[in-house]
Amino acid sequence: MNKLTGIPASPGFAAGKAYIYTDNDFPEMPHYTLGKNQLEAEMKRLEDAYEAAEAELQIIYEKALQETGEQADIISAHIMMLQDPEIREQVRAQIENSLENAEWVIREIYGSLAQTMIDSGDPLFRERVTDINDVSKRLLNQLLHIHKNSLSEIDRDVILVAADLSPAEILTMNRNRVKGLVIGQGGRTSHIAILARAFNIPAVLGVTAAVAEISNDDELAEDGSSGIVLVNPDQNELEKYNSINIQNIKFKAELDKLKGLPAETKDGRRVELKANIEVPEEAGTVAGYGASGIGLYRSEFLFMSSGGNAGEEQQLEAYSRVLKVMGDLPVTIRTVDIGGDKILPEFENSNEKNPLLGWRAIRFSLSKPQMFKIQLRALLRASVNGNVKIMFPLISGIEELEQALDLLEEAKSECKMKGQGFAENINTGIMIEVPSAVMTADILAEKSDFFSIGTNDLIQYTLALDRGNEKLDYLARPLHPAVIRSIKMTIDAAHGKGIKAAMCGEIAGDPAMTAVLLGLDLDEFSMNAPSIPKVKKIIRDLSVTECKALADEILSGKGAEANTALVDKWVKDRFKFIPELIL
Repeated sequence: MNKLTGIPASPGFAAGKAYIYTDNDFPEMPHYTLGKNQLEAEMKRLEDAYEAAEAELQIIYEKALQETGEQADIISAHIMMLQDPEIREQVRAQIENSLENAEWVIREIYGSLAQTMIDSGDPLFRERVTDINDVSKRLLNQLLHIHKNSLSEIDRDVILVAADLSPAEILTMNRNRVKGLVIGQGGRTSHIAILARAFNIPAVLGVTAAVAEISNDDELAEDGSSGIVLVNPDQNELEKYNSINIQNIKFKAELDKLKGLPAETKDGRRVELKANIEVPEEAGTVAGYGASGIGLYRSEFLFMSSGGNAGEEQQLEAYSRVLKVMGDLPVTIRTVDIGGDKILPEFENSNEKNPLLGWRAIRFSLSKPQMFKIQLRALLRASVNGNVKIMFPLISGIEELEQALDLLEEAKSECKMKGQGFAENINTGIMIEVPSAVMTADILAEKSDFFSIGTNDLIQYTLALDRGNEKLDYLARPLHPAVIRSIKMTIDAAHGKGIKAAMCGEIAGDPAMTAVLLGLDLDEFSMNAPSIPKVKKIIRDLSVTECKALADEILSGKGAEANTALVDKWVKDRFKFIPELIL
């Protein structure tokens, strides 16, 4: 037996024979020089390839529309990427200037865009590489006249194993026969994961050794909740995971009963549980987890997907899609957090020795006021489609907030001049992510409608550690006294000025931290949508009185290790239901 581990992307247990699916990697890409008299014909061949690829996607899009909206949205995003005028012009210009054949230029340009996302260091952007690769491969298939085997023709129950899959391939595969997915690429927020959850197909992604370690017809058992894949397991292992799966099913049924109930403690304290999303397609899935809105919509993907500045109409369309899906429920959209480890090629500044302490987030936006106002106008115009809130990231002092609000007023005036409507009295808030914001939270609250605590960065900056450095993982402790006291100071400052304090960092969705955050008086928790039912169950089984007693003990604690041990014991003593699914 061989045991592989990956990223748990879609919960559930599946067992069956492996079906290996290999895609075209085009190892022998033709590369030749064109004569100037061949340019016109080459451009025609390029345009024909774009048209044929778009027609293919349009057929898949029409099929997806018959199922659920978010599936169609994913294919729509691929069509938009294929139509992107800047990339298409870049391809045409390179063919004209270099006199290289279309296949070679397509691979170079789309490959460079994909590499930019990989090099960003941000897992959210790395997960979008699959989408770029799918678009380029679709074009190359047309140019090279390659016809791929269809996954729709699978005629037996299998677990599909592949180095990568495109959303189109998942949408067209025979989902009655595919019982599970084991994929080499992707993460929890990739389109593969979104679709797998939508179709209730267990999935383990990021299994880099999948194709190399698994052969056709190997017996597989996968647990999409833990990220474990067993290759040719013995009977004892199969029975063990079957037992876990039965527990999963029972536990999920218990959680499903809570979907329509409020997140309310036993003594009547009610909080809001919202979802974090990365791409518009995720909006359609959050209601199924009982989310009361979207507490963080990261807008960076719009800028990374095209490798540069996203236009106003493109942004308007994306924001409007999310708002329409969510209806009256609030949607908090964070303005672009480019910079640090998320650099666009056209704004790359290699002279920054410490990019995480440099030109990023609101600093980047304020230094590009015209670009920033494009986003603000798009947000304003989209506001007529739902209940939008605008949030500024990495605010370090009142001056930055005032500048951002001034630009928002300018954007409103520009919309009015053009006769473009927008909602009045849009709430604007800030993320609390740096110690200076914590220390001046009472000042910042005077010009904010809400706070949202970004604990990922707050931990990084409070404890002076690079959260991307694996050697420092042991220091990134949310229960460090400095972090806990910063959270409490922020919440108290917000309440002192009559505004609410939310949290959209990683620990908001950690059930082991729920009692502590309730005890600190947090108003709103925003997290990955699948975590919402578990957090809700814990909230409904607690009282504020006992949570405050725990929080007081933590606030007086002297070290991260002691606080962590205390919380672990406290939670385990109170919650006996399937602890491996909770902690």
